[in-house]
Amino acid sequence: MPFRSPLFQNRLRGAWGVVGIVWLTLTCQVLIASNDANAAQPNIILIFVDDLGWKDVGCYGSDFVETPRIDRLAREGMRFTDFYAAGAVCSPTRCAVQSGQNQARIGITAHIPGHWRPFERVITPQTTMALPLDTVTVAESLKGAGYATGYIGKWHLGGPGYQPEHQGYDMSAVINGPHLPGRYQLQASPRAPAQKPRDGQYRTDYEAELSEQFIRDHRERPFFLMVSPFAVHIPLGAMSEKVEKYRAKAKQRGADLPHPVYAAMIEHTDEMVGRIVDAVAEAGLTERTMIVFTSDNGGLYRRYDYRPEADDNVTSMAPLKGEKGSLHEGGVRVPLIVKYPPLVQAGSQCAEPTISYDFYPTFVELAGGSLPVKQTIDGASLTPLLSASAPRLQRNALHWHYPHYHHDRPASSIRERDWKLIEYIDGTGDVELYQLSADLGETKNLAAEKPGRVADLKRKLTSWRQRVGARMPIPNPGYDANRAHEWWNMRSGQPVDSDSRKRFPPTELDDR
Repeated sequence: MPFRSPLFQNRLRGAWGVVGIVWLTLTCQVLIASNDANAAQPNIILIFVDDLGWKDVGCYGSDFVETPRIDRLAREGMRFTDFYAAGAVCSPTRCAVQSGQNQARIGITAHIPGHWRPFERVITPQTTMALPLDTVTVAESLKGAGYATGYIGKWHLGGPGYQPEHQGYDMSAVINGPHLPGRYQLQASPRAPAQKPRDGQYRTDYEAELSEQFIRDHRERPFFLMVSPFAVHIPLGAMSEKVEKYRAKAKQRGADLPHPVYAAMIEHTDEMVGRIVDAVAEAGLTERTMIVFTSDNGGLYRRYDYRPEADDNVTSMAPLKGEKGSLHEGGVRVPLIVKYPPLVQAGSQCAEPTISYDFYPTFVELAGGSLPVKQTIDGASLTPLLSASAPRLQRNALHWHYPHYHHDRPASSIRERDWKLIEYIDGTGDVELYQLSADLGETKNLAAEKPGRVADLKRKLTSWRQRVGARMPIPNPGYDANRAHEWWNMRSGQPVDSDSRKRFPPTELDDR
């Protein structure tokens, strides 16, 4: 071994020390930059309740249902007063959320597979039966920005081959069946969690448990989690202890709506929301997590094929007109609460008209991601509203297209600032015009008084339908006024025998 002087060896050790320090410094800078990048990308949790009405929780005016955790979420975030579901029923709005598009572009304009009235005045268009796989979903765009993605609950955008695991979700926990223990199940999937429902476990309890686990498992990287409970959709079902509480409250008040079981279901949902918020806090992620709470359409007053001797009334949208399945305010105006401490001022409120497909560009912008190049995004980012940097969006109108019979007739609608026009497309030519700032309950149709505004809004609505390729009803050569009221089943091709229904299935279970 060649001789090296102590001086040379000391200099060599010193040189290697400098190299080591430089390497360590660079490594730390890379790690810090990586951590800063992750910190700049918020975790996003979208809680997407089914059929929850605009006034069915405390912070939106209910003095009957107890929703302390949802109300607290509103106190800690921003409450939107004029937020709208993109559709009057579930599948269209779900399509809008996943695609960032008005669902009329894709053709998912009814819940899949939809209802059928074969003897009505018009033949309604067939709805697309699944979200196309070439649609770039919000989950796929967020995955491109480095997010882990998870889906829990109801999907209703297509069967096998079209489930969340095929649409950008790393974890896919699709749950089918109603609320009470033993009546729902986790759908088999290569990306489903191993966790199965426990004996006696209510559905929102199970959905909360899966959500908590996902948050724990992904606390070290940005994640997007969509939680879509079947609550508060019919058939009604809740645990008896809660139901008895609301029965007692209803008796004391002499009130018949909301239904005590429905009220109990909302409280179950409130507890699920609380557990998700607490799981975020326990993981130390509160300052890095955006929590969004909303509904897929307005609340349900009663079934579309209602028979007084068969079904219970569920809730009332008063003072709003209409319900689920209608383009009146009660069918499409829904709650929206957004909590994200670094951006949103606690206790704030926003009255700007906004809609479900606005989530897509909002989430992607906050994630630092990119919107799809070859896919039209109809939504507008809500970040200027959330940050209070602007009082309104650069958009004047929202549009709806529901060319189906359900709780109302086939119709399209446009809201342009304070003015709202509903055009019935069932061959009658009927139109309704409302000034929402003065008439939130849509009690006075101003169409006859303001023909100029009607003509202007009809022209704009027609132009919009043409741009998006909205499918329209056509005259029915088999129209029979005496049978027009008949409902037929899309799957079986047979009449719906509403009179044979006894009641909803049992609505409660003893949890004591």
